Amino acid sequence: MQKITPFLWFNDNALGAAEFYSSVFKQSAITNITHMGQTETVMSVSFELEGQAFHAMNGGPHFTFTPAISLFVDCENQEEVDELWEKLSAGGEKSRCGWLKDKFGLSWQIIPRKMSQLLRDPNPGKAQAVMSAMLQMNKIDIAALEQAYNEH
Repeated sequence: MQKITPFLWFNDNALGAAEFYSSVFKQSAITNITHMGQTETVMSVSFELEGQAFHAMNGGPHFTFTPAISLFVDCENQEEVDELWEKLSAGGEKSRCGWLKDKFGLSWQIIPRKMSQLLRDPNPGKAQAVMSAMLQMNKIDIAALEQAYNEH
């Protein structure tokens, strides 16, 4: 068991969120559902996404998600960026620089590994060109980042 597990507070749709996230990520599973007493009402859900454990609770409308906390997804290639961007933003809101908000209000960063590599280049001009290109994007476009990198 991992020592630190993200705990997500939902109004009344923790199970729906866990089912949705489990459908988006390939290596995922709902691992436990706790009901309130002897009722069918779901109190909490435990699930895993790509080996990361999460707990979700139906806590009511008292608290909501903000972009101050987001889930960062390290994508291997443009195909994975494109797929996750479309699936996670469906019914939600697409934003800038690889950020989106899903239909449950949870913020995600869909970031290709290549972008991180380009931004760490020891040549400050190349790294800045990549940063400038990224700041103009919504969904991250690896080819456009590489073009900016290669032009400097």
